[in-house]
Amino acid sequence: MRVFIADHGLDVVDYLKQIVEDLGYIAVGCTDSNAFTEILSREVFDLVILDWNIRAADDTSLLEWMNKTLRTRPPFIMMANRSAKRDITDALNAGADDYITKPESRNVIAARINALLRGNAIAGAFDTEVTYGAYKMNRLEQSVSIHGETVILTAKEFELAEMFFKNTDRTLSRNYIMQTIWRTTATLATRTLDMHISRVRAKLALRPENGFRIFTVFGYGYRLESA
Repeated sequence: MRVFIADHGLDVVDYLKQIVEDLGYIAVGCTDSNAFTEILSREVFDLVILDWNIRAADDTSLLEWMNKTLRTRPPFIMMANRSAKRDITDALNAGADDYITKPESRNVIAARINALLRGNAIAGAFDTEVTYGAYKMNRLEQSVSIHGETVILTAKEFELAEMFFKNTDRTLSRNYIMQTIWRTTATLATRTLDMHISRVRAKLALRPENGFRIFTVFGYGYRLESA
């Protein structure tokens, strides 16, 4: 999973990145609000940690921008060195999923991050079978049935297919896919990614008549669309 950290202090970004990486997740950071909107417009993340004061303007404008601009908004935590109830209420009303008052202990921050990421990930995680239109995925057998006909996939192909179905109509960057499935962004993984997507597309007959199709977003990544 990928976590995006935006704080006006580089030391805070580095501190939070270390916490995230110690939890076993991938961390990306920035210290500028312009970079924040640029990165979030083109990259995909599973969680955002946002500093209230990253902009000179002392408001919730970036939260509002996320809600209005992002097609699929990830959960996010607002952090600020203020504890007034009105500030916390403003952040939560603007869409924040959690609010952390600075300074806070490493253990508490780690627990809050884990709570949101795990809560987001476990929805349906314990179901043996999950259905997406005409496709039924069996997690134990790592197989997919289409209109009752079973297709056997490799472990990586199954991971890739499940990730796409979970993110239907959401554009996923190549970096996000490679870091999530292969834990790398190496050139070799790029070639591997293209090959695996081609196989998944062919094996699962991802065509409009079956309700889904994979689009290549040139220069960026891929998107599974519901037809």
